[in-house]
Amino acid sequence: MNHLKSLGNRLTKHRDLTKGPVFSTMFFFALPMILGNILQQGYNVVDTWVVGHYIGSKALAAVGSAFALMTFLTSFLLGLCMGSGVVFSLCFGRKDKKELEHSICASFVLVTIIAFFLTVFSIISVDVIIIWMNIPMEIIEITKEYFILVFCGIPAIAIYNFFGAYLKAVGNSVVPLIFLGISTLLNIVLDILFVAVLYQGTFGAAVATIISQYVSGIGIGIYVITKNSSIRNAFYQFKIKKSSLKEIANYSILTCMQQSVMNLGILMVQGLVNSFGTAIMAAFAAAVKIDSFTYMPIQEYANAFSTFIAQNVGAQKKGRMKQGIHYAVISMVAYCCFASFVLWFLAKPLMQVFIDENEVMIITEGVRYLHTIGPFYCGIGCLFLFYGLYRALGKPAMSVVLTVVSLGTRVALSYTLAMLPSIGVAGIWWSIPIGWGLADLIGFLYYYKNVFNGLSQANNCIHE
Repeated sequence: MNHLKSLGNRLTKHRDLTKGPVFSTMFFFALPMILGNILQQGYNVVDTWVVGHYIGSKALAAVGSAFALMTFLTSFLLGLCMGSGVVFSLCFGRKDKKELEHSICASFVLVTIIAFFLTVFSIISVDVIIIWMNIPMEIIEITKEYFILVFCGIPAIAIYNFFGAYLKAVGNSVVPLIFLGISTLLNIVLDILFVAVLYQGTFGAAVATIISQYVSGIGIGIYVITKNSSIRNAFYQFKIKKSSLKEIANYSILTCMQQSVMNLGILMVQGLVNSFGTAIMAAFAAAVKIDSFTYMPIQEYANAFSTFIAQNVGAQKKGRMKQGIHYAVISMVAYCCFASFVLWFLAKPLMQVFIDENEVMIITEGVRYLHTIGPFYCGIGCLFLFYGLYRALGKPAMSVVLTVVSLGTRVALSYTLAMLPSIGVAGIWWSIPIGWGLADLIGFLYYYKNVFNGLSQANNCIHE
């Protein structure tokens, strides 16, 4: 029992990312975040499989549209929590406990307000949203029902991401993984129960999602408040300093903008895909799940990289920052090349996991999507690292610029190329890697001009 207790304490303690070997410190901090992402994407895969096989392609199209919409709506909350996490990391790196507590209060107020208004706005605007997203007539009713239900889970998403951002900012990436794992497994079990056993259709799928979201959100909130003195002190005193609110706002507003612009672009593309009919919607829904499962681990690695850089900015250790960038780029390229290679050969079998093999048109289009974007995963991997780097360096405006370039190019090209009869829906797929490439070019030029020289002059004090 003592050994298990000791192991538990080691796993759940805060990790100081300003000390120790650079690569192993960053990698083992990132690993639980990557595993958590794999769990989340694993749930998305199971959800897609259950809906596609037990309800049908129309329901799959509805759920796919809801996924894109919820990603957009919650991007405001995720951006705020990511921006708050950077401020928490800076305070933790500076060992400024009081400022950390003030920042916690400021962030909590902003997250609560945004979650409330997002939930209310989404529910009362559902009819307008459905029209704007070009939802086909034959699936409007099930889509509307599913939308309204999943909107009720927005507060749970806010709770989980607020407490999760705090824990990751102070170096604890294991506890968010544990609660995400509980949520994911519960969601899978309830999905199968409500949809495959009780035949509750999209209603059952939505209820399963909501229940699991509140279990993880409330669970991690209770854990953090019970175990962490900084959170308890912050909530007990609940003092909001104007300077703390301003700092949170400075980091979060632009991060929110970056996240919302990115997901608005994705949502606009989803609307264009919807205009091609239910079959293309179903192909896109399944292929995007496979796509996300493949490249999202590098996004979580980039988020861990961002926390690493932010803590070392607070501690003023430029040598570690330089080495962190070096190792992050090598790791990203290695993973993305491997993922691209595997996906090229497994695209069709993976599509057949979600779609009945008789649905030849849907499978063929999904494979074409995956074969178009899969070889270019290094492009999005590089972009994720730029997002994390500029957020940690206090330059979130640059992340917004890169997002606008990437998604602006994607949307403009998608709508232009899709109108050409000789190209059609393939133009939507090709616009994605083109957008990544242009944004990466701008991100690299900015880095070379404004960041590279400053880090090059730093002492390589990396084996502390």
